[in-house]
Amino acid sequence: MAGWGEYVLAFAIFLGSHAIPARPALKARLMAILGRRGYIAAYSLLSTVLLFWLIFAAGRAPYQELWAPEVWQRWLVNLTMPVAIVLSVFAIATPNPLSFGGLSGGFDPAHPGIAGVARHPLPWALLLWSLAHLLANGDLAHVLLFGVFAAFSVLGMVLIDRRNARLWGPERFAALSARTSSWPFAALISGRWKPTRGPAWGRVLIALAAWAALLYLHPPVIGVSPLP
Repeated sequence: MAGWGEYVLAFAIFLGSHAIPARPALKARLMAILGRRGYIAAYSLLSTVLLFWLIFAAGRAPYQELWAPEVWQRWLVNLTMPVAIVLSVFAIATPNPLSFGGLSGGFDPAHPGIAGVARHPLPWALLLWSLAHLLANGDLAHVLLFGVFAAFSVLGMVLIDRRNARLWGPERFAALSARTSSWPFAALISGRWKPTRGPAWGRVLIALAAWAALLYLHPPVIGVSPLP
């Protein structure tokens, strides 16, 4: 497997860096040194740099085709990504202690906002991104890359629910998550949640602007046009 060294190294370091939040003692020491905002900024920057390195390393890995790319696969990516980005923007801008990525204060379990659509909007956005790109990239390096991200998205949702139930207790977790669901729109379909206000169009516009920027920057940064 000559030529795979950088890819394996990038993957190992990227996955290793995500063990930091899972180690409370290490995370506490870093927050004591950097402060909460400093830790969040530093860790976000580190994760972003390592993610780009991993993506570029996958592009430089030896090409071993598993299936041939088709035009419909690119259309699938272009139809999926706006949804994933909208989910991401709402996840980051909305209070949601039930998952990661959301604001910590101001959550109302009777009006859960984006958590009513999906309890874990950011992991779902990552899952959509991963699956769409996995289908559009049929070579071994990218299938491994996006397959691992998809698996971690699903595993993360399960582990977050278990952690919250353990920390808060089953009764409090059930009360906080009563109007949410792991599956998108399941709470709406079952009647446990109904939106009480229209969508925040400002956030939708921000998400669409972010999608347009990513579409424009994809060829010069990633080296491949996402358009069919």
